[in-house]
Amino acid sequence: MKRLHLLDTHYKYAGFTHKRVVARAFVLNEEGKIAIHRIFRDDMFGKEGYFETPGGGVDEGETPREAVVRECREELGVEIEPLEEVGVVDDAYNLIHRENENHYFLAKVVGKAEKHFVSDGDALIQETVWVPFEEALALYESMAETCVSGLVKQRELPMLQEAILIYDKKYL
Repeated sequence: MKRLHLLDTHYKYAGFTHKRVVARAFVLNEEGKIAIHRIFRDDMFGKEGYFETPGGGVDEGETPREAVVRECREELGVEIEPLEEVGVVDDAYNLIHRENENHYFLAKVVGKAEKHFVSDGDALIQETVWVPFEEALALYESMAETCVSGLVKQRELPMLQEAILIYDKKYL
């Protein structure tokens, strides 16, 4: 399992006030395509668009594995089976004084569910695209290196590359 420790070099460091545990997934459908959210934001972080995996915060009493199943139900409208944990990325958002512990999973769709957005972050999702691994790589590689897009890219791209290695080795 891959582990990364990343720094926020885009915004000035002013200390951290809290830590958030997050669960995210590279979710494969029956066609072998993965879900990627197209995000757009216009807030204190700036005005920008980027791509991000489905996922979100781990609630009290939940494991990251349980949280990623719930988050995919909410954001994608699918039931998933996590196949394995790809890795963990420790990163931070200096602007909001938050450290993150992001758990990434490789998962597959096993059924349908009712999609329902429940968090403020869900409102940033413009659309979800299902693309082959190669196209997902190209989308992440094309993302800007600045602001939140840069922070997300440095976290997601290495985890996607690791997920592809795992998939090719164990599930092809």
